[in-house]
Amino acid sequence: MNKINYYKKMMQQIEQNKKEGLRPSLLLHACCAPCSSACVEALRAYFDLTVFYYNPNITEAAEYQKRCREEQRFLQEFAPEVNFLEGAYVPEAFFNAVQGLEDCPEGGARCMVCYRQRLEETARIAHENGFDCFCTTLTLSPLKDAQKLNAIGAEAGRKWGVPFLPSDFKKAEGYKRSLALSKEYGLYRQNYCGCIFSKRGEAGV
Repeated sequence: MNKINYYKKMMQQIEQNKKEGLRPSLLLHACCAPCSSACVEALRAYFDLTVFYYNPNITEAAEYQKRCREEQRFLQEFAPEVNFLEGAYVPEAFFNAVQGLEDCPEGGARCMVCYRQRLEETARIAHENGFDCFCTTLTLSPLKDAQKLNAIGAEAGRKWGVPFLPSDFKKAEGYKRSLALSKEYGLYRQNYCGCIFSKRGEAGV
């Protein structure tokens, strides 16, 4: 089965918005400052952007807070016009959702549940706050499957009645750009996704 070029689909949507003179409001789920860096840079010219930091998968509270503060610092220094919204930090919600999947390999069923949890909450918040669309920085990572993430995002969008902006931010050297921005702004780069299971294997972002 041929893979869908979600980066191309995103750019087509942006071009369509420009032709129609639209600047939609976009709620961008962010997993961390390094991943959000190149995504914010790519989107802020075309959308009224709000970054939504929602990551109950991060097991340790200190790690969660460190990443959250880095996200806020980066936005203040790089894109002060971009709004910031923090979601509820309830790690128990993640553990309840992945119960029975603790021994799954990284990138497997447990991760799919985690992606769905975060994207559905983003879609819910987008719906409740009247955003025109939503998206996620998760597709920037070379370790994450953009095909599956876009399918999950589109499903969450249908559930809550808010369009999901297709994306594959690693394309067009997006991941490389995130590395450069991380270095330029001295961003904290963690070596695991967030949960205790990924930390055991040090599965990076």
